[in-house]
Amino acid sequence: MTKLLLSLHVLAAIVAVGPVTVAASMFPPAVRRAAPADGADPGPRAAGTVELLHRICRVYARFGVLVPVLGLATGLAMGVLGDAWLVASVFLTAVAAGTLIALVLPRQDELVAQVTGRRPVDHRSTVQLAMFTGVFNLLWATVTVLMIVRPGSTTGA
Repeated sequence: MTKLLLSLHVLAAIVAVGPVTVAASMFPPAVRRAAPADGADPGPRAAGTVELLHRICRVYARFGVLVPVLGLATGLAMGVLGDAWLVASVFLTAVAAGTLIALVLPRQDELVAQVTGRRPVDHRSTVQLAMFTGVFNLLWATVTVLMIVRPGSTTGA
């Protein structure tokens, strides 16, 4: 059962978190292309690209809930719920989720509205969003490393 849970946990992380990290990283530059500062015509598909990237982030973020649920079930099955590396991973996962929910997605909502409404976009807002997205991605990278290295783990890996 442990191997099945671990496999589902890893698959969920790849399928759910991977697309969010990529789409969220692509979003700020896509907004800059869709709303160029020089007033040039961005082309007919630019706003659609921004909307698509935001939709990917929203939809896959919902599926991302499976990652910690399956991770906790796996940790329980392995008997490692009290291990420091897992506690740290759970904490960092919560911070990453909070960053996505409170900082990344709402700013994407605002920028999508500006782009689709053909309103000017402040360059600073895309830079700030890129920073929050970078923090989100760095948190997930750290969790991934903790899941692989598992410092102090007694499970033999």
